[in-house]
Amino acid sequence: MTHETEWTAFFNDHATIYETNCFTKNTMAEVDFLVEELHLTPDQSILDLGCGTGRHAIELARRGFRVTGLDVSPGMLTEARRNAKAAGVDVTWIEANACDFSVETSFDAVIGLCEGGLGLLGTGDDPIGQPQAILANVAQALKPNAMCLFTVLNAHALIRRRTQDDVVTGEFDPVALAERSECIVPDAPGPTVLRERAFVPTEIVLLFAQAGLEVLHIWGGTAGNWGRRPIDLDEIEFM
Repeated sequence: MTHETEWTAFFNDHATIYETNCFTKNTMAEVDFLVEELHLTPDQSILDLGCGTGRHAIELARRGFRVTGLDVSPGMLTEARRNAKAAGVDVTWIEANACDFSVETSFDAVIGLCEGGLGLLGTGDDPIGQPQAILANVAQALKPNAMCLFTVLNAHALIRRRTQDDVVTGEFDPVALAERSECIVPDAPGPTVLRERAFVPTEIVLLFAQAGLEVLHIWGGTAGNWGRRPIDLDEIEFM
């Protein structure tokens, strides 16, 4: 995967309004959940993949954790640095693609929320190779027996809302479990095509196992409704 992708351009353009999205409004409760489920204690180190504008990373830093936020979008990281300065906290920010990053240290936990890169496919990305690459990097970044938590798009919901017409038009690829959309990005020669890939739980278990990681739980994970509960077939994400 190249560093510069369609998603980089999209998030650069979206960065200044990202936190107006409805799914960004539950940061405090989400961080409470992370601290409890990952058994985190202050001063531990956490890597936030696809950190965006830094809302989870900054709140974790407020609580005494040593946080590194990684994102492919320089625009999102500009907002993250601004937000961290306003909050009076120190976070290490890294501009990198989750598929090919490397870090010099290992972490007590890794998080990848609101997809965290998993399933955000560039034009030439393989729908299996892309998550494999990210999870291999996660495995390398974790200390022995350390934990991670991800939320990914729920393929059950994707399939239930798509039709055969969507397959014919190319809006939905049932082999890759990916949907295609277009958006207008300033200075682009035409519409930017985005590919977003969903997962089924059994597939996630296999992908994690290939990276040497064990899945302990699979729960409903839609923003604003995280919990130790079964997946709702129509919810956007699972955990």
